[in-house]
Amino acid sequence: MARTNAAKIWSANYRLLSTIIASVAPRLATLGLEAKELFVLAAIDEHPHPAQLAGVLSMPKPTITVYLKRLADARLIRREIDSGDLRRHRLSVTPSGRKLMRRGLALLSDAFSLRLSRLSAVEQAQLAILLERLN
Repeated sequence: MARTNAAKIWSANYRLLSTIIASVAPRLATLGLEAKELFVLAAIDEHPHPAQLAGVLSMPKPTITVYLKRLADARLIRREIDSGDLRRHRLSVTPSGRKLMRRGLALLSDAFSLRLSRLSAVEQAQLAILLERLN
């Protein structure tokens, strides 16, 4: 059996995701969001501290700080002192931020669904299983 070229698979996956994100970027811009801001917004519920976000999203802390400032200025998130650790901020998504996040994620989902429609239902199910195993 031929050996799988992991770099080629990784590259194909990266190109797919990059293409989808790029195709949605203009519509996200009409919502007032960049794609990375959407990813930050979407991760806050599970990771409500800036340092956690930086780690999970593989972004430098200063970059996260810039995105959080923009999201806070737009009143899409709230930044409060964490009552459990007064040295840290706890983030939360505002109702308007949640609405915008849902709209942005729907755009990404729709674009990805178009790509998935190239696969049969069985292939889609197999892909979902394989991706879960890799994660």
